[in-house]
Amino acid sequence: MISHTMFQNVAIAISAYADEQYTEAKKLNSTGIVGTDARINPNGESFTGQLRWYKPLAANINVASLSSSGAGTYTDISTEIADYIKSVRTFGAQQINLQQVVSQQDGLLKIARDFAEVRGQDESDALVNILRGVSAYEVSRGGGMIAYTTDADASDVGMFVDINAAGVFGAAATDAATSRKLFDASAIGAARGERLFKAIGMGFKDYEPDFMYLITSPEILAELRAANLVDTTTVVDGNLSFQTIFGGKFRLILSRVSQGDYSASANVNDQSTKTTLVVKPGAVSFSPIAVPTPVEVERDAASYTGGGSTNIWYRYGFVMHPMGYDWAGATNAFATNAGYATAGSWARKMDSLNLGVLPIFHS
Repeated sequence: MISHTMFQNVAIAISAYADEQYTEAKKLNSTGIVGTDARINPNGESFTGQLRWYKPLAANINVASLSSSGAGTYTDISTEIADYIKSVRTFGAQQINLQQVVSQQDGLLKIARDFAEVRGQDESDALVNILRGVSAYEVSRGGGMIAYTTDADASDVGMFVDINAAGVFGAAATDAATSRKLFDASAIGAARGERLFKAIGMGFKDYEPDFMYLITSPEILAELRAANLVDTTTVVDGNLSFQTIFGGKFRLILSRVSQGDYSASANVNDQSTKTTLVVKPGAVSFSPIAVPTPVEVERDAASYTGGGSTNIWYRYGFVMHPMGYDWAGATNAFATNAGYATAGSWARKMDSLNLGVLPIFHS
């Protein structure tokens, strides 16, 4: 039997605990990877919606003539549409009211105080899974880009670079001794990052943006530091501060969520067990969804033999859609993270040079 004194000791011990600090890595949804798109309207009467855009002109250039009165050839203007999917999430907690007598802690206050943190992490997880799904889709298309002239829009080529595949990096790696990392610490000077720049050149060619985000793991970041490639200055964007490499060309985002091992695919070399993502600014569009009764509190006075309980529920929704892709997954339910991460949920709609995500596979 627990005595009154023991109860007091428990209460004192519990009240001495401060909130644990959140130790998650920088959330992707709070970076410039995410942008807004006025074409996304989350208020449609369906789980999905559509956005329309003008396709680049396939211009017919005429040479004027003084001897022929024939008409010139017109340039056609065409549009394209892509489907996007909605997602609505709920987050609830229950407190037995009389627990406060023992603990002297208000659990619902803790839940309410940290709701924004929970929602932000959930949206960041959704974005990570979208990047996984898009990467898996591109791998499923076929072999990646192996040369600067590889056409990523071909039906059997994916928008990715496998550093261990045969091509500009050399012969295909067959074992650990011949496998290649993203960065070559044994090289001299800027040549340490040559593989990264080759991959960027093959992926984005002459449409390379001024700066990009490099989503990587703690292990790869350690390799960057060991190769002395991390800039001494940082870049401040909003309320976030980014470490960079190559004079601010790449803003580093450390993600503790595994970027995935795609070596089980026939299109990725078995030695490429790690993934680093290069992502353009604004590569994913985001729009919140207004949901009915976003916060709801329910009290059950009779429960726990009259002690009572209090339940609180938060509800929120969003549309998160990667630039250049069409939602090809289920259209009769809200999107889940598992659905976002599935290759079959996506289909490419834009020219590869308009895509915002370049997976790079390496050892």
